[in-house]
Amino acid sequence: MATNNPIKNQIKILKQKFDSLRHGKEPLLVIIDEVEIPENVYNSNAIENSTLTLKETEKILLEMELSRDMSLLEVFEAKNLARVIEYARNKSEKKEIKQEIILLLHKMLIDNIDDKISGRFREKGEYVRVGAHIAPAPEHVEIMIEGILSEYTSNMTDYYIDKIAKFHLDFETIHPFCDGNGRIGRVLINYQISQNGLPHIIIRDKEKQQYYQAFGDYRNNKNTKTMEKIITLALTESLHKRIAYLKGEQIVRLVDYTKKINKPAPGVLNAARRQSIPAFREKGIWKIGVSFKHKSEK
Repeated sequence: MATNNPIKNQIKILKQKFDSLRHGKEPLLVIIDEVEIPENVYNSNAIENSTLTLKETEKILLEMELSRDMSLLEVFEAKNLARVIEYARNKSEKKEIKQEIILLLHKMLIDNIDDKISGRFREKGEYVRVGAHIAPAPEHVEIMIEGILSEYTSNMTDYYIDKIAKFHLDFETIHPFCDGNGRIGRVLINYQISQNGLPHIIIRDKEKQQYYQAFGDYRNNKNTKTMEKIITLALTESLHKRIAYLKGEQIVRLVDYTKKINKPAPGVLNAARRQSIPAFREKGIWKIGVSFKHKSEK
């Protein structure tokens, strides 16, 4: 499958607007990225069944006192993933994605959790499965990873989001590590997106049913459309958020915006989910720039 032209054009227009506004405001973009790290960490770990809440994740990363006893494993998982996300953000524009980078990110992720498996692919006798999917035998992992890296870097014709979506689907299908595959895979999505001059995205735990469906669609029918849609919607939302801040917009909750324009909240919320309006989420709450003119106001 391939991303359709209307979506490509929408992202192209948003990227042009983003690029035109960002000059001289790089410190603001750094602040937005830093503020998003706990939310990114929370969602990625929650997809892997972490019990930490967003507020607890924030406290862990800020070294604040927690209100309940935490699993030491989950504390390390949060801190390590934050470190990986920050490292990838800083290095993605300078270093092409290679096997060595993937292994380094994994070592950082699993450090102090299980040093026996950190920073290496699965070895002989180390088999894994995800639901009903049995990952390829460990003997094939390294050559398969080299294969998808080569396919990704040599493909100069396909749309970059389609390439990123397919790489992620292939990476998770290979499941090269004993642990940490999903979290590293989602970091790599952002690594690749950053190399295209675009801001990081968040794949959210609340939408993991569709995320899981994307893998089933690919493994059963070689259909990449579901993953392409997940990434394009998340990227559009990320661009909408940054554009609103770069423009110096007054930002309000979407529920308050619906009262201002006197429109039913469910319809406006559905438009936000489809990204047909420039709404975005912060800590799971939908927001929008107050100056946006809804079609009912025009």
